[in-house]
Amino acid sequence: MSKVKRNIYDVLRGGFLTDDSSLKNWKMLFFVVALLLVMISIAHSADAKVVKVAELNKEKRRLRAEYVDTSTILMRMKLESSIRAKVKGKGLKPAQKPPKKIKVTIKQE
Repeated sequence: MSKVKRNIYDVLRGGFLTDDSSLKNWKMLFFVVALLLVMISIAHSADAKVVKVAELNKEKRRLRAEYVDTSTILMRMKLESSIRAKVKGKGLKPAQKPPKKIKVTIKQE
């Protein structure tokens, strides 16, 4: 068997983990596994944040639509014609004369 085939066969069998200098290989393997676990956890947290941002955007759009609807209703309620219609039943009507400004002067002694 050639040396390349023997090395490939050794790697597939896990011989590099059981020979005399395997402590160095185990350290490297644990380091790589730790890096992979960190990478996986970061990817999951990034995915969770993307989902949270999408939910918040959907909630923002819903609240914006509710705000627009409410402000439209408020603007209609503040119209003079709608106020006149509501107070007509109570006997109130618009003034015929414009309001007068009252000035108060205080004399100091």
